[in-house]
Amino acid sequence: MINILLCGNEKVFDGALTELLSITNRTKETINCYIFTMDLSRIKPDYACISDEQIEFLDKIVKSKKSDNTVTKIDVTDLYEKEFGKCKNESAYCTPYTLLRLLADLVPEIPDKILYLDIDMMAKDDISKLYSINISDYEYAAVKEKYGSIFIWPDYINAGMLLLNMKKIKETKLLEKARNLIKSKKMLFADQDAIYRSTTKKLLLPRKYNEQSSFKRNDTVICHFCKRLMWFPYPHTENYKQWHVDGIHKELKCYCFDTDLQEFTQLKEKYINKIEEKGEN
Repeated sequence: MINILLCGNEKVFDGALTELLSITNRTKETINCYIFTMDLSRIKPDYACISDEQIEFLDKIVKSKKSDNTVTKIDVTDLYEKEFGKCKNESAYCTPYTLLRLLADLVPEIPDKILYLDIDMMAKDDISKLYSINISDYEYAAVKEKYGSIFIWPDYINAGMLLLNMKKIKETKLLEKARNLIKSKKMLFADQDAIYRSTTKKLLLPRKYNEQSSFKRNDTVICHFCKRLMWFPYPHTENYKQWHVDGIHKELKCYCFDTDLQEFTQLKEKYINKIEEKGEN
């Protein structure tokens, strides 16, 4: 069994659906996916929990690929408010939902080994190739951050993919230390900086397990649709996610997920129709 952790609110539905399709379309092992969510409407009205209807739909889709697959919603609103409510990094570079992975050691349901993935990732190959890596002597395994390893520190990680050894993390108190940093010190890349600074021992993996640039390599396992710097026709940044189909075709020249994205488009339409019919009734 492969345990996966995703985080976000109701707006991550497209990301969760595309990502889980890419995983279950290429991975034979059973997928057990947890989604951390919370209601933070005190900050923004649309910071609402991923809905039960969305979770039910995601669970149905992954089960259609393999009957043992599951998607489970875990509402960590109370935990978040206790640990991070109105803290220095609540207005981080992304959203407060990036901090939710730092609560994993406080949630009893989380197993000893789990793969955390950002919502803007797609599996290009069987993720068991990543999940099967031995991390028994490490707190986690990760890939270097494309820009951070140049401009911040040579071994600076991208926290979008973290293969977590929860048993070791609880022993070293990595996430507890990271939470204390979040509460006490304003940081540019809050969650990522906190994890990096709190690490005792990590395993650095080849970039194919969190490819943040070109998706054309044949050995790539995880593609990360993160913000990137583009030089032509003039220097600029772009932030196309996998569900921005026209954008990833035109700007990134990425076509390797077209089958997944075609399936996503059909399923999303089916989901919208279902919700509309439910509203009419």
